[in-house]
Amino acid sequence: MIKITCLIIDDEPLALDLLERYVIKTPYLELKARCSSAIEALDIVNSMPIDLIFVDIQMPELTGLEFSRTLNKDTKLIFTTAFSEYALESYKVNALDYLLKPFNYEEFLKASNKAKEWFDLVKLEVITPATEASNFIFVKSEYKQIKINLNDVLYFEGLKDYVKIWLKDAIKPILTIMTLKSLEEKLPTEKFMRIHRSFIISLDKIDVVERGQVLFPNDTRITIAEQYKAKFNDFISGNSFV
Repeated sequence: MIKITCLIIDDEPLALDLLERYVIKTPYLELKARCSSAIEALDIVNSMPIDLIFVDIQMPELTGLEFSRTLNKDTKLIFTTAFSEYALESYKVNALDYLLKPFNYEEFLKASNKAKEWFDLVKLEVITPATEASNFIFVKSEYKQIKINLNDVLYFEGLKDYVKIWLKDAIKPILTIMTLKSLEEKLPTEKFMRIHRSFIISLDKIDVVERGQVLFPNDTRITIAEQYKAKFNDFISGNSFV
């Protein structure tokens, strides 16, 4: 079972005690620390990896919403609040869920299960090809392990915590939860190259390079971003007979 490391933050002692009881009661949650302020929590998140934070929104000095904007995107949030009007704001900062006080364990567990589903997907590593002969990876999509033949990939498109895998002769992409950066680290560099913050392309699927854009057989055009141009131009020069 994947363990989700947690931090709980609330300036009300009784609310903090309740959260602690609920976290300890939930088998897949591992409580790393409890904090009575977001200021105190800053030191914790900078000193150890935390997967999930249950945090009150309305707190003195630094609110839960302000605190959330200091976190990296790998740390997920479930807000706790006595004010329903904060619900929309919580989703704007990419929270997984919010709990409206007073909440019971059933409501807490429902929100925690949502987090577990997310981490079950994102913590599953991509299986990389061991050799040139095994030219494939497995990714998790819609609760299935799908084998992706790298020879069929046109390009990978990153969308926040998701990646779209575009394949030749496919009408729609395969969607999987992972970051483009983690995927880039797994792919063979002689076959794939990042040319944009949102795109990794298959080098042997390029049809045309025109006016700073790469064209693919499905008529897609991807712009080569400035920071990737030198590396891409080296690839083109190394494979040019002109």
